[in-house]
Amino acid sequence: MAAGGRASGRPAKKKGPSKGTGGQGRRSLEGRGSTPPAEMRHWYKDKARAERVAREERGGTRRDASARPQRRSEDAPEHIGGRNPVLEALQAGVPAGALYIAQRLDNDDRVRDAIKIAAERGIALLEVTRDKLDRLTEGGVHQGIALQIPAYDYAHPSELVELAQDAAEAPLIVALDSVTDPRNLGAIARSATAFGSHGLLIPSRRSAGVTGGAWKTSAGTLASLRVARAANLTAALREYREAGLFVVGLDGAGQSDIGDVDLLAEPLVVVVGSEGKGLSRLVREQCDVVARIPMAAAAESLNAGVAAGVALYEVARHRRRQRLH
Repeated sequence: MAAGGRASGRPAKKKGPSKGTGGQGRRSLEGRGSTPPAEMRHWYKDKARAERVAREERGGTRRDASARPQRRSEDAPEHIGGRNPVLEALQAGVPAGALYIAQRLDNDDRVRDAIKIAAERGIALLEVTRDKLDRLTEGGVHQGIALQIPAYDYAHPSELVELAQDAAEAPLIVALDSVTDPRNLGAIARSATAFGSHGLLIPSRRSAGVTGGAWKTSAGTLASLRVARAANLTAALREYREAGLFVVGLDGAGQSDIGDVDLLAEPLVVVVGSEGKGLSRLVREQCDVVARIPMAAAAESLNAGVAAGVALYEVARHRRRQRLH
C-alpha cells in the first residue's frame, strides 16, 4: 500500500486551496459594538432594587470596609431602648412618634404601663422583630422595647436667661465644653434638674447632642430642662458676661475650691470641661474663676457628669444659705 493511499487502495486526492467568502463574513466578526455597562441595561434598576430590599431584610445595607460611615441627619428621629428608660420617658411626657415592641415579648409591669401610656397619648404602637430593634437602637440594649422621639428642638442661649427672669430667679446655666459622651450629657441634665439649673448650653460642633443615649441616661429629665446650642461657645459665654452673669469653670488645676467661690449665689454659668482635656484655652479665658473640686490624692479626676453634680450641689447650698440669711 502506498503511503498516501487509503485502505480501499484508491489514490488520495490532492487538497487545493479553500474557496474564500470574498469578505462577506467580515460583518459577522464586527459584532454590535462595545458591551454596555450594567447600569445602562434595562433590567439593572429592578435587580438593584431587589438586592437593596433583600439586604435591608437581612439587617441593613452592606458597606465596603473602606467606606466612610454616613452621618446621621440632625432632623432624623432618635430611639430610646430599654424598659426602664422607655417608661420613664413616657411618664415624663417626652414627645414620641412610635413605641416599638418586639414580637413574642414577655410582658412585665413596665411594658404594660408603657403600652398603656402610649395608647392614652395616641402614640403609634408597632410590633417588630428584634433585628429591627437592634438597628433602631444601633446595637444598644433595648430589652424588646424602644421609643421613637423626634429630633431635639434646641433653644437659643438667650432663652435660658429669659427662663430665669420669668421665674424671678438668679440664672444658673451649665455649659459643656466639648463633652462628647451623650451619657455624660444625660447625667449632667439629671444633676442640673435636681439642683435648679435653668438649662444646658452646648456647642454645635465637637459635642454630644440630645440623642437617644442622652435621653436614656437623663431618666426623662431632658423633657423639663431646656438645652441651648451655640455656634461658638466662647462667644456665647462672652455675651452671658456682658449680660451680667459670672462664669465659673471646673478644672483640676483651678485656683480655689468650688466651695470657697463667693460667686455661686450670683447669676452664674458653670462650665464643665471635656472628659479628657478639661477646659479649652479660649473657654478658660472667658471664666471669671476657675475652680477645682477637692479630692483625695488617690483619685486623679472625676468624669464630667460627677463633677457637674458636685459643683451644682455647692451652688444650691450657697443659694439656700443666702435665702435663709
